[in-house]
Amino acid sequence: MAFFQKFLQKISNDDSSKGSKGATETAYFGTVKADPNFNAENDAAKLKQSIETKGVDEATIVEVLAKRTNAQRQQIKAAYQQSTGKPLVDGLKKALKSDFEKVVLALLMTPPEYDASEMKRAMKGLGTNEAVLSEILGTRSNKEITALKNTFKEVYGEMLEEVVKREISGHLEATLLALCKATRSEDYKIDDGLAKSDAKALFDAGENRVGTVCSVLIDVLTSRSESQLCKIFQYYGQYSKKGLAKVLESELHGNFEECLMTLVKSAWNKPALFAEKLQLAMKGLGTNTDTLTRIIVSRSEIDLLKIIQEYKRMYGKTLQEDILKETSGDYEKILLTLCGTQ
Repeated sequence: MAFFQKFLQKISNDDSSKGSKGATETAYFGTVKADPNFNAENDAAKLKQSIETKGVDEATIVEVLAKRTNAQRQQIKAAYQQSTGKPLVDGLKKALKSDFEKVVLALLMTPPEYDASEMKRAMKGLGTNEAVLSEILGTRSNKEITALKNTFKEVYGEMLEEVVKREISGHLEATLLALCKATRSEDYKIDDGLAKSDAKALFDAGENRVGTVCSVLIDVLTSRSESQLCKIFQYYGQYSKKGLAKVLESELHGNFEECLMTLVKSAWNKPALFAEKLQLAMKGLGTNTDTLTRIIVSRSEIDLLKIIQEYKRMYGKTLQEDILKETSGDYEKILLTLCGTQ
């Protein structure tokens, strides 16, 4: 959080900062690239042998699955099913265990399936992991959220929105449901006049009055594009010396604050948001392997290269160094393979 407090203070007076305007770039920032010599039948045969080997050949499983794109893994699944008559997932579930198994199974899901499974797990049983809901809904595109909702309904037989309504309440519920609509602007063009009026509306709804009008915060942060939000944050500095991030921290609390801060951070620098989450997952006693797995797997074909760069910049050491320090065994090996060779 300390990094972002410093980082977001720059928003009000740093008009030249990139924010999310770099989102228009077309370069690939994933760490996992398609295998140019890919053969689904050969990979399926390798996996079959590795599963049936006495003691299980985990190294081959890492080599095959962590070095293929998700599209290639789907072909491997189909080839395995065709050649053995059994689902690959079932064979791996029997052969593997613990955190290594979770990564392998995550890699075999399509991105919408994995997002849906993480959302379901976050709301399953006693208690709800609100941070996971905010992370996923607050960082995905409209297309990704629509695919997630369709998959959730298909796999679990319920509308995602209905489960959110059942599990969450208050302002957090309103924010998550607004994001579930998948109607957020994704226009890279900035409306300067709207940014000024939104900045004033945010100031008047929070810092400039007793009590916060949360509906205004929710409306602006869940409907404006990330580029537009960056401009709003800059204009907000004309009304407030604190900056929006500090105001949110002082005016709000708990899961609702975390959700809105996720939207602010994601708009300004999404890779830095994920870098912070990874560092927090490994900080202190114990490691939050669920967070570590989810971010590395889900961003491996999107922006994990940028996340790794931000991690080094923010914490003065590489993500791989901390993974080596905080994890072990096959789990460590598969995470490092997904992070690439840099």
